[in-house]
Amino acid sequence: MSFLRQGARDQLWRWREAIVGGGVMLLGLWLVTGPGFLLAVPGYAALAGGAALIWLGVQRARFRGEGDGAGAVQVVEGQVTYFGPLTGGTVSLRELQRLSLDRQMFPAHWRLEPRDDEEPLLIPVNAAGSEALFDAFAALPGLRTERMLFELRKTRHDAVVIWERAPLRPAHVLLH
Repeated sequence: MSFLRQGARDQLWRWREAIVGGGVMLLGLWLVTGPGFLLAVPGYAALAGGAALIWLGVQRARFRGEGDGAGAVQVVEGQVTYFGPLTGGTVSLRELQRLSLDRQMFPAHWRLEPRDDEEPLLIPVNAAGSEALFDAFAALPGLRTERMLFELRKTRHDAVVIWERAPLRPAHVLLH
């Protein structure tokens, strides 16, 4: 028998990093104001660490969906793999050229495009294990996380490019 209903447990689990960060900040505040000067230094460190954990937890909670969609996502050493009921595939983050959010489908899908000659990998935003994509996408050079989270929560029905790999050479150096 559970003390909390399932919906409340799911919400607490979704915001788990932010909750732990709040607890670390409370511990740091107690260390700074309470026992004495000697424990104030680790208290300030705990305050800073708790604030960073809250910030990261809020971003991750905004990214997490329900996780009850079709298929499952697995991220292992820079390889994003999607196991879907009808489609699936693998994309290496090193080979990724473009990351888009396609809201024309229901539910919205992440579109990972490796190269021009390869098929893109489409992953529903609510696939099981899709929260692992946050860390995978955050590792992409130059990705703006706040913009990605903002676009994820929009209700428009369009496709938007979230990230695109910069060309190896600037456009003014290319001959054609």
